[in-house]
Amino acid sequence: MTDDLGTARPGRPQVPPPRGCLSRMVTSWLRTGEGPLPTREEVRREGPYGADLQLALYVLYELHYQGFDHVDDDHEWAPELLVVRRYLEEAFLSALRADVLALGVREAMDGLLTEPAADDGTSVTHYLKREGRLWQLREYAALRSLYHLKEADPHAWVLPRLRGRAKAGMAAIEFDEFGAGRAEDIHAQLFADLMAELALETEYGHYLDLAPAETLALVNLMSLLGLHRSLRGALIGHFATVEVTSSPGSRRLAEAMRRTGAGPAAERFYDEHVEADAVHEQIVRTEVVDALLKDEPELEPDVAFGIGATTLLEGRLATSLLAAWREDRSALPAPLPHVRAREPARSAT
Repeated sequence: MTDDLGTARPGRPQVPPPRGCLSRMVTSWLRTGEGPLPTREEVRREGPYGADLQLALYVLYELHYQGFDHVDDDHEWAPELLVVRRYLEEAFLSALRADVLALGVREAMDGLLTEPAADDGTSVTHYLKREGRLWQLREYAALRSLYHLKEADPHAWVLPRLRGRAKAGMAAIEFDEFGAGRAEDIHAQLFADLMAELALETEYGHYLDLAPAETLALVNLMSLLGLHRSLRGALIGHFATVEVTSSPGSRRLAEAMRRTGAGPAAERFYDEHVEADAVHEQIVRTEVVDALLKDEPELEPDVAFGIGATTLLEGRLATSLLAAWREDRSALPAPLPHVRAREPARSAT
């Protein structure tokens, strides 16, 4: 215990403004430690993918990461908040289980290896590579910062819940994600460098207020799966989805950064993921997923569910972003400040 619980701490995000009754009650309780909190019935009345429920859940999960300025660290384990978090998780998880198509692991994994067609109109990375503009890349980076500035953190929770080859393979990938012992190469730091190159604010959680429900749901999914031992198989499915699809998507985003003249730090983040995640894909398939299911075959439906839930929520975000960008409008509730595009870098001849 410290004597300054709830005081200001530089670098911590601020408690965000609410987006409805659920998040209003949760954020008010965080500030004061008292007052009404959502009941199960009130939670059930809200849309499980809506901004109010997803923000309330995000705020409660954030207590397990960096916390918030002027919020007591001990609120992380406040029984009252854990009860509310359970209500929110029940609603979110029930919706996902109803909406995710039931597949076997092999079928689900094979689906990840099938690249979306460039002209099928569903791929954000294909769009950004082909015709995305700098302002759209900046919006994409701002939204993805809620994940990438905590990249690999929620997946680390699964390590004590694994054993043998699965644990060793997962630890090897996480070691790379955390910079292989070099702070400047931690992938979250590389993304912060990318954001600085794009004239974005690099503070952790800075763009929370601009994040749509679809972004919050994606970040909440990995926290949900990471915090529950019973969902460890689903977290491995989520992790497999990220690693298997990362390399080709990162290649397209690196090309988009070069085409728009975003800058070398912006290019480096995605170039790094093209190379690293191509290796990680092989490890996650053979050493993590296969080894886990050899040890615990009963987790196969959970692994497949993790893949399906991640794919579903990524698709919801892609639909939202592309619908806005194709109409030449911002996908954010307030557009980012304009910056002048630089000339694309030219290779030496």
